[in-house]
Amino acid sequence: MMSKHSIIIVDDDVVFCKTLARSLIKRDYEVLVAHNLSELQAIPNLTDIHFGIVDLRLGEDSGLKVIKYLLAANADLNILMLTAYASIATTVEAIKLGAKNYLTKPASIEEILEKLNSTSATGEVSIEDSHLSVKRLEWEHLQKVLLEYDGNISAAARALNMHRRTLQRKLQKKPVKR
Repeated sequence: MMSKHSIIIVDDDVVFCKTLARSLIKRDYEVLVAHNLSELQAIPNLTDIHFGIVDLRLGEDSGLKVIKYLLAANADLNILMLTAYASIATTVEAIKLGAKNYLTKPASIEEILEKLNSTSATGEVSIEDSHLSVKRLEWEHLQKVLLEYDGNISAAARALNMHRRTLQRKLQKKPVKR
């Protein structure tokens, strides 16, 4: 049985996982790590875990699928989506699937713990009042279309009337902040 401070980190960045795990262990958390969905599925008894930190992009896997899997195994799990590739569409989808909060990388350990330990689910996505730049609007639209096609880049590219490689290049770039 895990302690009341047990966390699973699901992120494909090995160095990030080690660093985050070390910081959480120093704060008396028990930490499990998986780098993809198949590693996560190999972990027995997820019902004893209380918190989950999930990256959106996990190589071939999607953090959105991981959220579904984790909540099917443990409906009481408090999940934080933590990603460098944030978009409004994925934020909304993560919250709809059951993530309690959403943070963009880089985030401090204090921010992560604050979001994990918040007593209420956000259920709402804060959107700043300022207008988004054209590049950010393009990023948001690409993410929305990609989400509509369940991450299938070829299908999304066809829907956008764009070559698949062009879409791949655009998706590999980090989004601009505003």
